[in-house]
Amino acid sequence: QVELSEAGGGSVQGGDSLRLSCAFLGRTFSMYVMAWFRQGPGAERELVAEITSGGSTYEADSVKGRFSISRDNAKNVVYLQMNSLKPEDTAVYYCASKHISTASYAYWGQGTQVTVSS
Repeated sequence: QVELSEAGGGSVQGGDSLRLSCAFLGRTFSMYVMAWFRQGPGAERELVAEITSGGSTYEADSVKGRFSISRDNAKNVVYLQMNSLKPEDTAVYYCASKHISTASYAYWGQGTQVTVSS
């Protein structure tokens, strides 16, 4: 069983930065694809960024150039560095993981709130 635990959310002003972290427990971290999703008020959950076991990354167009995802395989942690935050980035951010052999994200953290005020 995989357990994920996010940290680093908070309330900031537009233009500020935050770094979210997600601790991974229970399995071999390097065998899992990791991702950050978010769900804003009244919105669907959306993929923000993803990183493969080999370190290849994807960022959604809405955050490209502002957010970056990274992982530390020695510490079993994935990060989301968020710069130039905008009010529309306000959401609950979720860490998720899936084994490299599976298509769907099977494991989710509890979520961490990010609130950006103008």
